[in-house]
Amino acid sequence: MQDVQQKFDDLETKVAFQEVTIEELNQEVIKLNDLVAFQQHQLSFILNKLQAIEPSNMASQADEAPPPHY
Repeated sequence: MQDVQQKFDDLETKVAFQEVTIEELNQEVIKLNDLVAFQQHQLSFILNKLQAIEPSNMASQADEAPPPHY
């Protein structure tokens, strides 16, 4: 009977440590989720800024006429 009680106590201890570990991991996942959301917002902001930039007035390489010596 004593052996069964010891095993039961050991299992309770393991479960308690697992609960703490799971909660710590959950808090880290929440932090990472917030960080990803913030980075997605920043990336969207930068993308919008880049799309709003007017194209250059210079012609592209393909549109340029070859130099006269060709």
